[in-house]
Amino acid sequence: MENRAFTVHGMSCAACAKRVEKAIGKIKGVKSVSVNLALKKCAVSFDSSKTSLEAVCEAVEKAGYTADTTGAEDDGETHIRMLRRNLAYAAVCCIPLFYMAMAPMIGGLPLAGRLHHMMAAFPLYYALAQLLLTLPILYAGRRFYTSGLKALILRSANMDSLIAMGTAAAFINSCVNTARVSFGDASAVDSLYFESAGVIITLVLLGKTLEEITKGKAYDAIKKLIGLRPDTAVLLCGGIEKEIPAADVAVGDIIVVKPGAKIPADGVVTEGSGSADESMLTGESVPVDKRAGDNVYAATVNMTGAFLFEATKAQTDTVLARIVKMVEEAQLSKAPAARLADAAAGIFVPVVCLTACIAGAAWYIYNGDIGFALTVLASVLVISCPCALGLATPTAVLVATGRGAELGILIKGGDALEALGAVRFAALDKTGTVTEGKPYVTGVEGDVLKLAASLERYSEHPFAKAILEAYGGELYPVEGFRAIAGEGVEGYVGGAKAEIRKGVRIFSDGAYLGRIEIADRPRPSSAAAVARLIGMGIGVALVTGDRREAAEAVAGEIGIERIVAGATPREKAMEIERLRAEGFSVAMVGDGINDAPALAMADVGIAVGSGADIAMDSADIVLMRSDLMDVANAFALSRSAIRAIRQNLFWAFGYNAVGIPVAAGLLKIFGGPLLSPMLAAAAMSLSSVSVLLNSLRLKRFKGFREDAARGTDRPRRRGRRGGGG
Repeated sequence: MENRAFTVHGMSCAACAKRVEKAIGKIKGVKSVSVNLALKKCAVSFDSSKTSLEAVCEAVEKAGYTADTTGAEDDGETHIRMLRRNLAYAAVCCIPLFYMAMAPMIGGLPLAGRLHHMMAAFPLYYALAQLLLTLPILYAGRRFYTSGLKALILRSANMDSLIAMGTAAAFINSCVNTARVSFGDASAVDSLYFESAGVIITLVLLGKTLEEITKGKAYDAIKKLIGLRPDTAVLLCGGIEKEIPAADVAVGDIIVVKPGAKIPADGVVTEGSGSADESMLTGESVPVDKRAGDNVYAATVNMTGAFLFEATKAQTDTVLARIVKMVEEAQLSKAPAARLADAAAGIFVPVVCLTACIAGAAWYIYNGDIGFALTVLASVLVISCPCALGLATPTAVLVATGRGAELGILIKGGDALEALGAVRFAALDKTGTVTEGKPYVTGVEGDVLKLAASLERYSEHPFAKAILEAYGGELYPVEGFRAIAGEGVEGYVGGAKAEIRKGVRIFSDGAYLGRIEIADRPRPSSAAAVARLIGMGIGVALVTGDRREAAEAVAGEIGIERIVAGATPREKAMEIERLRAEGFSVAMVGDGINDAPALAMADVGIAVGSGADIAMDSADIVLMRSDLMDVANAFALSRSAIRAIRQNLFWAFGYNAVGIPVAAGLLKIFGGPLLSPMLAAAAMSLSSVSVLLNSLRLKRFKGFREDAARGTDRPRRRGRRGGGG
């Protein structure tokens, strides 16, 4: 299987994205395909023995779009500048066109009398003036006609088709009436709709410009991550320092890092010391001391000191590069909620075209007014453009995954984002997840600490370090030290045989002297995080391979009642299966390595880690910090994102459900007003921008961490309506 992603040019709405997916999905050997309208990108997985990327691109071309596999990033700023330029051209002509058409009808406005006189005395000049003002506007919006006509020829009408048909109907009808005026029928001047075509194009261009600007803001997070990469590095070669592009750093190179410099690659410190700001990876603002043997990461900043390090990762495999790749892949994926929009998009445009034709024909049959019928036709076509429908889900996923990355919460896709929002039970691993993963002495029976520390200084067992840290004083000399695997250590102290056995029991010449109790300390935030999860309606269980006594001690300290202790990796997975059998949607939270079976069994797997230790490939969500509070933050972010998606879909469907009947003349039947094509265009543009702005609110999501000391139950928000749990 081969996974590839490429840019698709020419898409304008959800119907376009659906058509591209359908065209690629028909190819034999294609396993999955996902088209992201917001990013204009396609991700496809296919069997390379049955098909190829060239065949996929050919299918895209046949569907009427352009596939770009060069890997070059879409220049959004250039596209926005082009839209702004076209909008300016259209607006310069639209304003006088609109005034010329409307002022004589309103009256009392400057030049209204003269325009009315011109309309009555020189109807042909009046009509030709409007025609000349309309032509530059149509040229500014020419992409709607080229794209829309192409889609119609390929029998895949899209948003551009609807705009093109609606404005063309108004423009052609106006041209016909202009011809009637030229042949002496002055009354035809009352049936000109040039301003409708001009204003619709201008408003749609305005909406598209605002849409692209807003989408650019939604993409800020990934651009910030990419922008963290340093441009240069200082290579030490033969004792000489040489500045090279950071992209040229290779595995094995020795790099010099001075105070204030960005670290250009992942590696290991070989000489010197420093203090690295790793907040871009972990969210921790406190710099981390770096000495020989410590890991350093690309794009982090050396605050103090100077050191040399050996590059250990290729530029494409650094922690930052993997994060960027993960976020990009997540933003290309689709949340299950998008399936509803996709299904609707496949039939939406044809149904709208049929509805518009039926409504226009019905009104013409009813009152015989072709102008009125064309107005209805144009209004229905314009108001129903499915832009909002196509942007509802991907923009929310785009912003949520980007904001998550900024907070150190890496969500691998829209499906993981949505699945997490449905989780009602979290199973937590103990060691390294709930606890610090570092043993410490909790109690001492008898005067044995000095003797134990004297023996343990020769041991590499984690308990040895805990005992040495607890004592910290002068030690006895030891002779004949021996470590017995799985049993303990022994040696001679002052001529007597000293032994430390399992359970940290201490003996001297066979006589029991006492014992040392050792436990793993819960992380400072674990109790608060568990309380947050429970407060959010999420059940919590501790699932660990440790002894029941140790598990119960930790669980009691942090507020967990359900405990599974002494569990093997297989038994952890079985516990997840039992929880699911009880009707819960379950998330497993672990280190992503020894918890792999349980992570795979769970509805959502969450790996907790930091730096290079994170198991990026083993879970649906990766937390860069070893902080259980980020689990609660992930849940809160997911719920905020799902809420935004539902709001967007409700608005998109609700807008069309109300707008189409009104545009078709439903209110007119009962004596109300008829929605003009111009207002329909304004409403259509507003719907897309409103969906984008609603998604952008997720950028204000703050999380629980900053409020931990205050004990509040909701994430901190910025302003009145920030994201939260």
